[in-house]
Amino acid sequence: MKHEAFHYPTLADAEREAKKLNAFVPMSEDVSVLFKALPLAGKQAANRIAFQPMEGTDGTEDGAPGELTCRRYHRFAKAGPGLIWFEAVATLPETRASAHQLWLTEKNVDEFRKLLDTVREISLKENGYAPVIIMQATNSGRYSKPHGYPEPLTAYSCPPLEDTPLPADRIVSDEDLRRFEEAYAHTAALCQQAGFDGMDVKCCHRYLACELLSAFTRPGAYGGSYENRTRFLKNCYRSAKSALKGSSFFLTSRLNVYDGFAWPYGFGVRTDGSLTPDLTEPVRLIRELKEEFDIPLINVTMGNPYKNPHVNRPYDHGNYVPDEHPLEGIGRMMQGVSEIQHAVNVPVLGSAFSYLRQYAGNLAAGMVAGGHCAMAGFGRMAFANPEFIHELRSGDGIQAAHSCVACGGCAVLLRNGTPAGCIVRDREVYKL
Repeated sequence: MKHEAFHYPTLADAEREAKKLNAFVPMSEDVSVLFKALPLAGKQAANRIAFQPMEGTDGTEDGAPGELTCRRYHRFAKAGPGLIWFEAVATLPETRASAHQLWLTEKNVDEFRKLLDTVREISLKENGYAPVIIMQATNSGRYSKPHGYPEPLTAYSCPPLEDTPLPADRIVSDEDLRRFEEAYAHTAALCQQAGFDGMDVKCCHRYLACELLSAFTRPGAYGGSYENRTRFLKNCYRSAKSALKGSSFFLTSRLNVYDGFAWPYGFGVRTDGSLTPDLTEPVRLIRELKEEFDIPLINVTMGNPYKNPHVNRPYDHGNYVPDEHPLEGIGRMMQGVSEIQHAVNVPVLGSAFSYLRQYAGNLAAGMVAGGHCAMAGFGRMAFANPEFIHELRSGDGIQAAHSCVACGGCAVLLRNGTPAGCIVRDREVYKL
């Protein structure tokens, strides 16, 4: 369904369009709720705004933060989010998503620590507080490209994601999975040593842990039943927990609660062949993670940025035209985030606010004020204009001339394996 590009002169216009589409897009003109503190595992996020894990593909060959990596996080620190969800960091060299994805090792752990110390110093100087900082630990699975070309490590053959079936040797064995689980212990110890406040066992966007949640067709101990499909994620948590010292460091996940693919190839979907979300299993999983690992929050997302990106980051211009209006996609995300928040005793960090440009803060405030989530996460907007937080705090609102325009350029750079950032607002640094 083709739709017009973003054309809402006022907040009321955007609200009317959402109502016409019957999309759940709760807005609030009062954004002050975003500047209330949120306790997190004995720490405190100074506000309800988080910067999501946006890969920059700009690390050094040995996995350390590069010059552009440091530039990005220095800008984030100056902006003043309450939480910085640090981008994906590989747990093993063969699981890197690019030759320049970050990879935390004994040799570079001090470089990560130096960056975190600087981030906290900048934020304290500029804003009077330091952010909570979580590192996203990843196994890229089918999207592994450690040498710059695809070297997929898949959980099972998935027709919606493959034009032709991948060779059998690209499907990882149970033994491989156990080795991958063990790697999270080493990564967690280094993550804590580097000075992060917590670690995300990444389980979203069809990277390996996420893909295993939908491994209905996989035989053996990691496929079929709910217990088997969640085994890898839980074992990664157990592995990570075994390596931690003290009680102040916490574990969490950025979690897909809906993949947007029909059963048996999607998680969080009805088994009737439709694309209708069914969050029964995601709710069960989050409750179990809370019970066993005492996670202090959960980051909720959906979809696959490589195959159905409109599900998790609605856009006006992309390489295909979705059969739904972007506000319908936002409504599905907000409805899912709200359903999870009301079903679990865990603060939920919501996603997919950036599409609404200058009204993104109004949606974030509406979600938080309405009890639909505890915190709002921004990815593309943080690339385009991290200073939007100060614009919101000033009372003038996010300026349209500075906001993300949902062009997808940053994602194209990422897919190309080149340094990723905003090609519109930061064009002197990032170009297609």
